[in-house]
Amino acid sequence: MSTPDVVIVGGGIGGLSTAFALSRGGLKVRVLEQAKEFGEVGAGIQLAPNCTRILDDYGLLEEAKARGVVPDTMVMRDAVDGSDLTSLDLRDLERRYGFPYLVIHRSDLHGLFLEACREAGVELVTEQRVTAYSQDGDKATATTEAGAVHEGAVVIAADGLHSVARKLFVDDQPVSSAYVAYRGTVPIAETGRPVDLSEVVVYVGPRCHFVHYGLRGGDLLNQVAVFESPKARAGLEDWGTPDELDTAFAGTCDAVQQGLPHMWRDKWWRMYDRDPITTWVDGRIALLGDAAHPPLQYMAQGAIMAIEDGWVLAEHVKRLRGDDGAVDWAGALAAYEAVRPEHCRRVVLTARAWGELWHLDGVKRERRNVLLRARKVDDYSFTDWIYGPTALFPSHEPAMFEPIPLVTADRLAGDLADALAP
Repeated sequence: MSTPDVVIVGGGIGGLSTAFALSRGGLKVRVLEQAKEFGEVGAGIQLAPNCTRILDDYGLLEEAKARGVVPDTMVMRDAVDGSDLTSLDLRDLERRYGFPYLVIHRSDLHGLFLEACREAGVELVTEQRVTAYSQDGDKATATTEAGAVHEGAVVIAADGLHSVARKLFVDDQPVSSAYVAYRGTVPIAETGRPVDLSEVVVYVGPRCHFVHYGLRGGDLLNQVAVFESPKARAGLEDWGTPDELDTAFAGTCDAVQQGLPHMWRDKWWRMYDRDPITTWVDGRIALLGDAAHPPLQYMAQGAIMAIEDGWVLAEHVKRLRGDDGAVDWAGALAAYEAVRPEHCRRVVLTARAWGELWHLDGVKRERRNVLLRARKVDDYSFTDWIYGPTALFPSHEPAMFEPIPLVTADRLAGDLADALAP
């Protein structure tokens, strides 16, 4: 194998999207995947305008829309009584931000990037479990469990929540939220009830929530049930089990109850994030995606942040690539690190605050519902900072390389606490 410019560890959505972004700029990229083949585990994923903007730039948006569903409305309902709390007009959202909100199966999005990488000539290598990283001068290496050494000008670690590379930067552990997710996809014809696939719906309840929306052109219904595990709170090892699922949703409305029988009950996902860190670059080694900033899922931004990481890095590489093809990697990585950690810190912390808001009980739940019902449908004060064409996404102007002041995100938890206080 020839020596690539960039070695990317991790063949998930973040790793592949970054590989495509760099390869379309003319770099030789190698992606290392630990599994026997490239693939994605999970079900649906939501792509907001800050992501579909990038897909459009990559020339992949129309294919993504064809593989997914472009809904009209996002609705939040109370999981106990089923009443509407607030909504987003997603068609108006598209007019405001210039790009659509779409939902797609994770495997379909992953497959889209995999196909794009193959067409772009990215070197895709499987069964490569990387256990060590090193660097020397203008080279970095990723070494596998089997002893294979992969060398490039830069190594990008997109190796997920349990990243090996992250240990080079900080000695921390994933933070358990004590919440667990059950997922399930079911053909629409088998749901046994009418489902409005023009909606993305989230039912928020005491210490639980339930989401559903369409996939694959409306042929499938994607459902996610999330709840707090009493066993996890008690410090037990065997937590998130199906008996806890049933108990958590026992008091929810008929619409939620009708969806629960279609959940996969033999697998569940415990929900973790990590505390934000500000250092993602060490010489020629850089973190990307969940290796750097794994969030809780309440803002539906986990995969999107990884895709953004790759786009931003590729833009800096393009800006700092000389006429001879040489890249100022020190400058490109420094610029990447100047922008992304602060943005992603705000997303991670805001997602925690949203999770608390969704799962309130008692009087605080009632106060939350009053506040949400009072929100105007065209109020975008909590989405402009993340969905809009901010300084991260102008047309190649210097401002794109500056951190963004996201005051709204940092104030969210405090504002909610003040509003819900007795």
